[in-house]
Amino acid sequence: CWMIVLASILFMASAGPLIAGAAMLLFDQTIGTGFFDPARGGDPILWQHLFWFFGHPEVYVVFLPAMGIVAEVITTFSRKKLFAYKVVLFTTFATGILSFFVWAHHQFIAGIDPRLANIFTVTTLLISIPIAEMLFVYIATLYGGAIELTTAMLFALGFLATFLIGGVTGVFLGASGADIYFHDTYFVLAHFHYTFVPIAVIAVFAGLYYWFPKMFGRFMNETLGKIHFWGTMIGFNGIFMPLFFTGAAGDHRRIFDYSNFPELAVSSLQNLRTLATICVVITILFQFVFFWNFFYSMFKGKVCTEKNPWKANTLEWFAASPPPHGNFPVMPEVYRGPYEFSTPGRELDYWPQNEKA
Repeated sequence: CWMIVLASILFMASAGPLIAGAAMLLFDQTIGTGFFDPARGGDPILWQHLFWFFGHPEVYVVFLPAMGIVAEVITTFSRKKLFAYKVVLFTTFATGILSFFVWAHHQFIAGIDPRLANIFTVTTLLISIPIAEMLFVYIATLYGGAIELTTAMLFALGFLATFLIGGVTGVFLGASGADIYFHDTYFVLAHFHYTFVPIAVIAVFAGLYYWFPKMFGRFMNETLGKIHFWGTMIGFNGIFMPLFFTGAAGDHRRIFDYSNFPELAVSSLQNLRTLATICVVITILFQFVFFWNFFYSMFKGKVCTEKNPWKANTLEWFAASPPPHGNFPVMPEVYRGPYEFSTPGRELDYWPQNEKA
């Protein structure tokens, strides 16, 4: 809930400059203003500032709900409380605040003042602290838990692993000196996908497998789900892990065919490029497994006879599956937090939010 609230605030606060920039660009193109035209006293870098002031908080608009999904999944399938719940809350707000002070790291070689670049290097490295703390909390939640490797849990673990790689490689790009070398190489492309695919794709898969019984009253096939997981994760890493190496060697991300730039081609890297291309095809093919599983299970999957098949605590699991209009016949009462698992002295290892003590 907190993740959704803060993501909504970030979006509302960051969209204004983008809308203003779009209007200014429209006026430049239609009525002859010169906001971004140097010949008329404008500055094209102003457009970059307006765009990225929206563009970087937008990353966290997607990131925070993904972290919320993963929190639900790992606590349920490790049968443990979320380790340091308040720490996650505080670091979530810290991430949201800092997200408005890092946008110019996209502009390190665009012509901004080097002194300004130094400031944004510091803020970019600072924002990695609360995000790393959230990941540490999630990993600590797993420690000592009774982990059940359902498909949803596998995707949640895959999220932690891949996003961690994306975060670590972001440190190189957040430093203005290193970014001069890495800018516009495949290293940036790989970093972006190790950051955005976990939050926009892998976490969503975890949520779909987790909430599917609630949405449709049927289970997805776990065997097909695990085939989908392994095919996706192996394929994804096979695409983008090699690109870190080709990017570090200087491969430019906007050149797809080096036959026109033989002086830039590094023949020893061709095997890595070929591997990445093959893995793209593999990853796409395994998504057909997901689509078949999803739509077949929607109509023919094993019927979910329980409201709460995962023995979770949050309120949605105490509505019917699938939920009727309005979800609940009466407004549920909440007596405790959402992560009360393995409470000492209690026979059941979960304690629903709406159950009286």
